[in-house]
Amino acid sequence: MASLTRQISRCCPLLKKNSVVNSAKQLRKQAVKTWTLPLQQSGLPLFCPYRYSCQLVLKNSKTVLFDNHVRFCSSSTELNQSPDNNSSLVNRPETEIISSSYTEALLEEGLEDTLLSSPFEEVSEDEALQIRAEPPLPFESFTLQDYVNHSETLQKLVLLGVDLSKVEKRSAAGQLLLKLDFEKDIKNIILFLKDVGLEDKQLGPFITRNPYIFKEEVEDLKTRVAYLTSKKFSKEAIAQMVSGAPYLLLFSVERLDNRLGFFQKELGLNSQKTRDVVTRLPRLLTGSLEPIKENLKVYELELGFSKNEIQHIAHRIPKNLGISKRKLTEIFDYVHNVMGIPHSMMVHFPQVFNSKLLRIKERDMFLKFIGRAQYDPKQPNYISLEKLISLPDDVFCTEVAKAEKQDFCIFLKTL
Repeated sequence: MASLTRQISRCCPLLKKNSVVNSAKQLRKQAVKTWTLPLQQSGLPLFCPYRYSCQLVLKNSKTVLFDNHVRFCSSSTELNQSPDNNSSLVNRPETEIISSSYTEALLEEGLEDTLLSSPFEEVSEDEALQIRAEPPLPFESFTLQDYVNHSETLQKLVLLGVDLSKVEKRSAAGQLLLKLDFEKDIKNIILFLKDVGLEDKQLGPFITRNPYIFKEEVEDLKTRVAYLTSKKFSKEAIAQMVSGAPYLLLFSVERLDNRLGFFQKELGLNSQKTRDVVTRLPRLLTGSLEPIKENLKVYELELGFSKNEIQHIAHRIPKNLGISKRKLTEIFDYVHNVMGIPHSMMVHFPQVFNSKLLRIKERDMFLKFIGRAQYDPKQPNYISLEKLISLPDDVFCTEVAKAEKQDFCIFLKTL
C-alpha cells in the first residue's frame, strides 16, 4: 500500500503538467479562432490560418494578432502558480513563448514599417495634390510627338535638326526610329556621314529626307563611297552628291555602276562630263530613268534637236532631262513657232526650257505691244533669250523694254 501511494505521488506532477499543456493547446486554438473570425467575416485573405502566429500582409491585422498572442501567453502563465514547476511549458518567460518563427520574423525584419498601405486608405487633399501620374504611352499613334518625351533617341535627333513632322509622313520611318538605340544604331552612321564630308547643319535635313539610312550597315556604306572614289569622284563631289541626293547611299555598287553607265552611253558624254552632270544633279542617279528616256526621244524626234545639241543641253542644264514632256513641248512651241527663235539660239541658252511659260508670254507680248520685240541677233535692238527671261521685272523694264514698270503692270492687267 505504501509503495502504491509513492507511485501515485510521483505521477501526479506529470498528470498535472499534461493537463495544463492540453488546456493551453485548447486555449490557443480558441484564441486563433477569435483572431481570425473578424477577418474571415470581412472577406480578407489569410495566408497562414493557424500557427503560433498568423502572418498577414495587412498592417493593422499583424498588430491585432500580436496583441492577442501576448494576451494568450499571459493567461497561460496564470494557470500554473506553483513555483516548483520551473521546467513546465507554461512557466517559460513570455518572450520565449512569443518568439515563434513567424513572430520573430515580424519583429526582426520590421515588417510594420515596410508593409505597403492599403489601396483603400484615404488620402488627404494635400497628399492628393502631390500625386502626379504620367499618362501611359499610346500603343498606336499618328505622330511621333507622343513619344519624344520618353525616347532619348528622338530627343537627340531633334537636337541634330531632324524634322520629325516630316519623318513620320514617310512609310514605316517612325516605327524605325522608335526601335533604334542612339548609341548602338545611330551614332556610328552619323560619324560616317561626317567623315564623308557632311557638315553639322546638313545632318538634320539629310536624316529628315532619308531616315532609312539607319537600316544600312556602315561597312556597306563605306563600300559604296569607295566605289565613287574609284570612279575619280573627288571628296567634295561625293559630299555634294550625298547631300543633294540622300538616297544615293542606299544604292548598291552594281546599281550605281548601271546608272553611271546609262548616262554615259545615252548622252554620249565622256567620263569627265558624266561626272560633272551627276555631281551637279545627283538626283539623276536616284530618280526614275523612264522620264529621262522619254525626254531624250522628245528632244530628238519631236523637237528636232541633233544628238550633239542634246548633249550640250544636258551638260549645260542637267535639270532639263527631268522636265515633264508637256512643259517641254509647250515652251518649245511658243518660243520656236510664235517668237521665231531657232534651235541654235535655244541650244546656247537652254535655260529657256526651265523657265515659266507665262513669264515668257507676258514679256514677249509687252515687247510686241511697244514695238521692241527683236530677237534676230543680226538686227539692231537685239534682245537675247537670257535678257528676256532671267532679269527681274524692274531691270527688264528699264534696260530691255525701255519703259516704266508701272506701264508693264498696267499692260498685264489687260491680258
